[in-house]
Amino acid sequence: MKKAVLLLLVLSSLKLSAQSDSVIFRAIYTDELVNGKGYDWLRELSVGIGPRLSGSANAAEAVRWAAKKMKEAGADTVYLQQVTVPKWVRGEKEFGSIVEKNGNKTEVPILALGNSVATKSDGLFASVIEIHDFNELKKLGKEKISGKIVFYNHPFKEGFINTFDAYSEAVGYRWAGPSEASRYGAVGTICRSMTNINDDYPHTGAMHYNDSLPKIPCCAISTNAADLLSRILRADKETKFMMKMNCQMMDSVQSYNVIGEIKGTTLPAEIVVAGGHLDSWDNCNGAHDDGTGIVHTMEVFRIFKAVGIKPKRTIRIIAFMNEENGLRGGKTYAAEVMRKNEKHVAAIESDAGGFLPLGFGCEMEDEKRIKFLSWAPLFLPYGLYDFNGEGDGADISPLTNIPRIGLKVNSQRYFDFHHSATDTFDKVNKRELHLGTASMAAMIYLLGMYGL
Repeated sequence: MKKAVLLLLVLSSLKLSAQSDSVIFRAIYTDELVNGKGYDWLRELSVGIGPRLSGSANAAEAVRWAAKKMKEAGADTVYLQQVTVPKWVRGEKEFGSIVEKNGNKTEVPILALGNSVATKSDGLFASVIEIHDFNELKKLGKEKISGKIVFYNHPFKEGFINTFDAYSEAVGYRWAGPSEASRYGAVGTICRSMTNINDDYPHTGAMHYNDSLPKIPCCAISTNAADLLSRILRADKETKFMMKMNCQMMDSVQSYNVIGEIKGTTLPAEIVVAGGHLDSWDNCNGAHDDGTGIVHTMEVFRIFKAVGIKPKRTIRIIAFMNEENGLRGGKTYAAEVMRKNEKHVAAIESDAGGFLPLGFGCEMEDEKRIKFLSWAPLFLPYGLYDFNGEGDGADISPLTNIPRIGLKVNSQRYFDFHHSATDTFDKVNKRELHLGTASMAAMIYLLGMYGL
């Protein structure tokens, strides 16, 4: 009898809690949709400041801007965490040209991949060999690869529903492709842009050299130009390519993560981290990647103050630096957490663009996942239904021993803009952005009140 009564009391308590949470959810979404500031903040960041590659003057300006906005939004405390970041400079505009055996020349749009070395001052001119995957590269071997430019023509696989899966499958040719080609004597690489649309905008992104192999220049080529190069190569195997790039890796410089906090009322030593990355590539305004993630999380301070939410646990919002070409901000933060022996109950990131929110992915043990999934019904009235599967964020990934969560959005258009000149403020829908902010605030509220 006592057990039955206790069970009824527990169930009644859970029901009352869910009713109370529903009221707070409604207040969060209403306030954000009516009073949200994130769209205006995004304009200031992406248009007013613009490209924010780590180590640049714009990145330093963005640090100052983020600290100011966090204070204005109502953070109890705002401070900077020093981060040593790489400084890679693109230099003068790149030049790429397809040169056919008959002498025809076609200039095509290219961009140096982030962290690439430059070509010689007069450029790189060599025969091109088209490769579709690493197995083909290995089969051809040094005899057929040596002295040539490897053209990785590996399109996104259209069968994936979530375009992030297509990106994950293809991005290795950008990241590791130059060193793998260098292993067989290639003198440079051209990589088909990481996008599933056809356009004339090359999409840059980070690559990584294997230090035991020669470092060769590498570029991204637009998808339209990649298709053109492939057609010309089928007709003329002796086609050559001219590429000229002036990029340079300079000495590392000092930058910062920007950190703001609301102190927990009863469990202040337990910390919930939320954030996005402040840096962007130098060829774009970084509106979707990741200006939207910055405002998704920074505006939580304003929402909590407006709605009157006082979380039990400390909420720590971080604008991370250097996600794009080094992840130094995330790694530095994780190292400091270990050094200080801080207790983190969860981390959540928005780095998938400002599109319509659909749910959350998570990386956590099964026991905590059960609790996490029990919150899903609260989000259904707001159109969020996808709580299955994994997913977190690059900046929080070094926090390996705590639950990590990532906002899921409709991914279909994200790679239209990702790392290209088209990632601009006008591509962000105000209402979708604010729905994402409200969804992040609602999840952060749950984490701050109940932990995992």
